[in-house]
Amino acid sequence: MPSMTASVASAEPARLINRLCKHFSHKIDAQWNDTTGHLTFSIGQCELAAHSGILTLTCQSESHDKLEELGEVVASHLIRFAGGEVDQVRWQD
Repeated sequence: MPSMTASVASAEPARLINRLCKHFSHKIDAQWNDTTGHLTFSIGQCELAAHSGILTLTCQSESHDKLEELGEVVASHLIRFAGGEVDQVRWQD
């Protein structure tokens, strides 16, 4: 299954997990705790993990096209909810 990962610097990565998962939970299955999150979209899934100063995102999907779309959705929402702290997400295969 195609996947990609991004590491994003953040002073409060756990806060970003909480904000993203809470937002997405109104439309998709979202599970989270203080340091991790799991989002299940119709086009794939995304795992979130908070580390010291870093938010790690790992997305998987059944095709590269869906994976690219999933990455765009997750990144655009992260940038919007980060309050200026994050201006881009660089995905790595």
